[in-house]
Parts: sequence; structure tokens; C-alpha cells
Amino acid sequence: MRATGSRRLLLIRLLVAALVPLGSLAMALPAWAGSALSAWRINREGALELRTSPNSSAQAFFEEGRGGVGPRVWVDLPGAPQRTRTIPGSGVVRQVRGGRPNASTTRLVVEFQPGTRLDPRGLKLLGTSRDRWRMDFGAVAAGLAPLGEGDLEAPSAPSWRATVPERAVLPSGPVPSAASLPDVPRGRYKVVIDPGHGGPDPGAVGIGGLRETDVVLDVSLQVAQLLQAKGIQVLLTRTSEVDVDLPPRVALANNSRSDAFLSIHANALSMARPDVNGIETFYFESARSRNLAQAVQEQMLAISPGSPDRGARPGRFFVIRRTVMPAALAEMGFVTGQLDSPRLADPAFRRRMAVAIATGILNYFLQNP
Repeated sequence: MRATGSRRLLLIRLLVAALVPLGSLAMALPAWAGSALSAWRINREGALELRTSPNSSAQAFFEEGRGGVGPRVWVDLPGAPQRTRTIPGSGVVRQVRGGRPNASTTRLVVEFQPGTRLDPRGLKLLGTSRDRWRMDFGAVAAGLAPLGEGDLEAPSAPSWRATVPERAVLPSGPVPSAASLPDVPRGRYKVVIDPGHGGPDPGAVGIGGLRETDVVLDVSLQVAQLLQAKGIQVLLTRTSEVDVDLPPRVALANNSRSDAFLSIHANALSMARPDVNGIETFYFESARSRNLAQAVQEQMLAISPGSPDRGARPGRFFVIRRTVMPAALAEMGFVTGQLDSPRLADPAFRRRMAVAIATGILNYFLQNP
């Protein structure tokens, strides 16, 4: 790290090997959409707690106070929020600020009151699980009135209870890995992945209680990890079970100047029509959007033998109609379908689907440089 002056110290940097798949606090805010940060709070014991996307990386920094400015601790995380904000503090905490130092980073800053003394040797950002972090500020911060944003206690893993029927027709053979993905120039492309629905909006609910939001979030997080491994910068419109309206999803995409946008969904009809199955991908009108839809559609079909090909075809969905970059909306199958639903409930199939979608996006970039 290159220090700015002699007073700034790197406390600790924690890296997790790979991304896998509050009481009085408000629910997670849409403004955090696109960021790896899902929720944070400073508790009564004087500890900063974070909930992030599973297996995210984090960097923590400290700067001593000087003059009329108190000491600061901040944490940098992947992905940028849609807007900045300042939260008034409590006790020795003057304020907490959320910002975006660049287009791909979230910065959470805890600024203390002037004169507060913190020992940087005792400040460590510890990963307590694959999506939880903690930093104790020490006795000086004990007894604070809790403050924070988002639901720190929300589960990180998909919460559905759907089971795969014994006679489900599931694809066989080795589950593909990132090694099978095509190569594109590293650092050249940026993609927005939009997991549909979320939070109080579960989307469609199908056979065995299979929820669309759980399926698409699991697949989307895996797609993001796979693309990042190939040198693609990825922004997610949500990384947890939060409710994000359609205009903020479009705004995140349009403000990011991304090269492609893909919204990921699962289809549904009626529980009385399990005979309806199939995969389809929509685009609005541009040739590049059509090419993106076709590339993704082809790969999804390849890993789902027997699923009807409902085609790559025009659609007027808000998120693909209002985005300014090539955009498509993928429907991975029907949660109400007797063929598709057991597959979408199967973790191994969702992994195959994530690899297929990532491959389709990479193929699109190779064919449309």
C-alpha cells in the first residue's frame, strides 16, 4: 500500500479464497445495491459488525486524528453503492459515512470525536464467517447507542426448502468449472448482473416451495465469481435478500458505463401446468442486445437436455428497455415445470447454469469485441 503521509496505517487485509455460493435498524437500503456490503452496525460493546456478500475481500485502514479532526477507521469492499450517505454518530463516534472512492469500491468510514484515542495495534478486522466481519474498537467505544443500516441477521445462503424429487431427470457428468470458460482480455470489460426480485418480493414460487429469488441470487453470485476470475469487472444490483426497485437497477447499470447487462430470472406459469417448461432469453431491440441474448440462450440450452427452446426473442421488460448498453433478460426455466423445477432446485444444476451463463457472456464479448 502507498501511504498518504506518515499517519495512515494499514491495519489488516483479509482475503477469502473464492466467492461461493437488527432489532431497531432499518431494512437494507436499495442505495447499497451493487456493493458487497449488505449491512453494518456498531453495537453496544463498541464493535463494528459487517454483513457482506459471501467470501468477499476487505481492506481496513486507520488514520490518527489531528487538530480538530478525530481518528478514522475505514473499510473498503468490492462494488460501489449507488449514492453516498452520512449517518450521525453516538458517543465517541462522530459520524459514519458510506461512499464510493471509485466506480468499483464501497468505503465505510467511522470517524471518531476529536481527542478520541485508539490503539491501532488492537484494531483488527476479523472474518467471523464467510459473510460476517467484526472489528472491536475497545473500551473507549463501549456503551454506545447502537447504529447501523441493513439487516445484519439476514441469512446469507439461499433459504428455500424445495427438495429434488427422486425421479427427477438431472444432467449427469462432471460439473463444469471456471477452467472451462473462454478467455477474454483481462480488465477490458465491465458487466452488470441483475438478480431478479428479492426481499419481500420472492418472484414466482413453484413446486415444493421453490422461490425464484433464491434460485436467481445463487446463480447470479456464482456468475459474478466466474466472470471476475476471467478478469471481468462485475457489478451486482443486489447481493442479498433485499428489495431493489426497477429504476435503481437501471440507474446502477447506466451510471456504471458497463459493456453488458444481464437480468437473471426463473419463469412460472401455473401449478396446474407442470407440462410447461423451457428456457428463453429476451432483448429489447438492438443488434448487440440480440447477440447477447442468443449467446446466453445457446449455452443455457446446452446444459439442460430436454428443456424446450423458447428462443432468444424481443421483450419490453423495463430493465432491458431502459438500459443504454447491450442488455438481455434470461429465464432459466419454470419453477412450476415438472422438468425445470427439480433442476433449478439442484445445487449442481445451478452451478452448471452459472457456468453456462458466464460462458455465454464471454462468448458474446469474443464475438462482439
